[in-house]
Amino acid sequence: MLPDRMKFGIFLAPFHWKDENPTLSLQRDLELVEYLDHLGYDEAWIGEHHSAGWEIIASPEVFIAAAAERTKHIRLGTGVTSLPYHHPLIVADRMVMLDHLTKGRTMLGVGPGALVTDAYMLGIDPTTQRPRMDESLNVIMQLLESEEPVTCKTDWFSMNEGQLQMRPYTQPRFEVAVAAAQSPSGMVAAGKYGLGVLSVSIPRGGSIATNLSDFWKIAEETAAEHNKTVDRKEWRLVLHVFLADTKKEAFAQAREYAGRYQREYFEKTLGHPSTVDDSADKIIDAMVERGAWCVGTPDDLIDTINRLDEESGGFGGIMIQATEWGTKEQVFHSYELLARYVMPQFQGSVRALNNSMQWSRNKSEELQKMRTEALEKAKSDYQNKS
Repeated sequence: MLPDRMKFGIFLAPFHWKDENPTLSLQRDLELVEYLDHLGYDEAWIGEHHSAGWEIIASPEVFIAAAAERTKHIRLGTGVTSLPYHHPLIVADRMVMLDHLTKGRTMLGVGPGALVTDAYMLGIDPTTQRPRMDESLNVIMQLLESEEPVTCKTDWFSMNEGQLQMRPYTQPRFEVAVAAAQSPSGMVAAGKYGLGVLSVSIPRGGSIATNLSDFWKIAEETAAEHNKTVDRKEWRLVLHVFLADTKKEAFAQAREYAGRYQREYFEKTLGHPSTVDDSADKIIDAMVERGAWCVGTPDDLIDTINRLDEESGGFGGIMIQATEWGTKEQVFHSYELLARYVMPQFQGSVRALNNSMQWSRNKSEELQKMRTEALEKAKSDYQNKS
């Protein structure tokens, strides 16, 4: 079951096209977050990547600091900080600083590191990334939730009486969420520490779970084993979305770049198996048909969210995978349509308006009669007076 007020936001990796000016691309990312703040979006999660040429934000913390100065309300999270790349004390300390600078608008999203190319450059064996994420997260949670010094030694970091010299601005701490896409490790970590979850809307190939409901059970079962609880309200699904005024327009605007995005990055650059054997411009049709992407009108997204609710048993937020499948104006219009027509359906903001309208309709005959009588009386009183 969905909450009374669902969260909406973006998952900003980001993805930018080859041969484009990266300086302008970063400025466009900042403009997007500023625009989403204006539209009333709840959150923006910012990625960390160091290779492959498309996802060009190396430090989500630096980006968040810049975005925070341009915005007023939107919450800003690392989406995600790759824990095996950093000492856990540094991760916790930097996030506490951001928590103070944003006065409580900071969130920490964590993961093992998505790109094997990043791990390779850092000399990290990919098979160690998920265990190292757990080792780091264990220490980070101790630093955030306790004032007792933490001492530990692993095969990749040591800590001697580690402690935070500033406590979080958000009490008792800012929100922490774990990425979960393919392996069960993300859901296991969320359950083990009682944290939120950022997961793709459909478990990817090779996942231990074949559907969202089973995926969430991993978190619940692990939480029970560790005397923790997990809350579906803090489970966010990441979904590819592109909206326009008509479905035909949405497909026409997104067709070329959506296909290039899948083929040129995920298949040719990262080496993922081909999604569609046909030409790139047919990819969008296959992905929408499978339910992996939502391309169309606000009504199509409303239907998609309701379907995901049914399949999952309930979640707390939809995060749009930020892409540039159209012109800047078309992309911004897609976010505007979502804010105008989709968000109100899942945040309770039109319920009272609709109730008031229906009440007025039901009473219209009676009220019009009263209005007519009042006008006639006013007319009669004036005539009698003269």
